[in-house]
Amino acid sequence: MSWVQPANDRKLIQTRTFEAPPETVFAAWTDPELLGRWWGPHGFTTTTHAFELAVGGRWQFTMHGPDGRDYQNEIEFQQIERPRRLGYRHLGQAGQEPVRFVVTVEFAGLPGGRTLLTATSTFESAEDLGRIDATYGASEGLVEHLARLRQFVHAAGAPALPQ
Repeated sequence: MSWVQPANDRKLIQTRTFEAPPETVFAAWTDPELLGRWWGPHGFTTTTHAFELAVGGRWQFTMHGPDGRDYQNEIEFQQIERPRRLGYRHLGQAGQEPVRFVVTVEFAGLPGGRTLLTATSTFESAEDLGRIDATYGASEGLVEHLARLRQFVHAAGAPALPQ
């Protein structure tokens, strides 16, 4: 079951269950080689330019849209609790429309070696969330983003992913 719920006027929350342990799902989210194989909504590809998984470290990447448009992105890691929690801040890019928000991803272990993932995106204001949702389809993009992660983890075979 997957859903996006506006927790209040500045947040998007989605949950999704994975048939893989938290270590595997966390690895898929934090290994730059694996990220490039699933990151983004349907039809997007991702190129990583720099990646440092450390508090204060940054991931600089380009998302290539199905329409041929490139979207420069940079995030700064704020919290890393392997394999339970990942927190980061999406930074606005100079010369582009500011798209700033904070993401917390929780990876909760479930019986049978499964994972309940909860992703919470918190925007600076209700207006920012509304603008970003209207312009970029943030709500639908989040659903597609986690659907691609789930598909990747399940297709890759959970035990084969690096820990």
